Amino acid sequence: MDLDAFRTMVAKVPNGFLGRYGLGNKLLQEGRNLEEAVEHLLVAVSLDPVHVASHFALGRALAKLGRKDEASQVLTAGIDAAVSGRSNGGVDLVPEMRVLLHALR
Repeated sequence: MDLDAFRTMVAKVPNGFLGRYGLGNKLLQEGRNLEEAVEHLLVAVSLDPVHVASHFALGRALAKLGRKDEASQVLTAGIDAAVSGRSNGGVDLVPEMRVLLHALR
């Protein structure tokens, strides 16, 4: 989906997880407005606190903005959700998340 489709989803359902995660992740992937990406990904993480990919995307966006402490907290929470079994997946993202977490220290 393109940015406009995700923006439409968010406009129609402001508290919808898929729209928020999709828009934030798309902005991050395209290297667009990272502050806006963080805004949407924060909502996505609050709506589904054990969605590992949301934590990873948010951690990457925060790291790119130089917000290392926040990025570390988000990545740690995502890793914990994955390895504890509370999430429905995302274990495959843990190695990449750990690499980024290590790089932030």
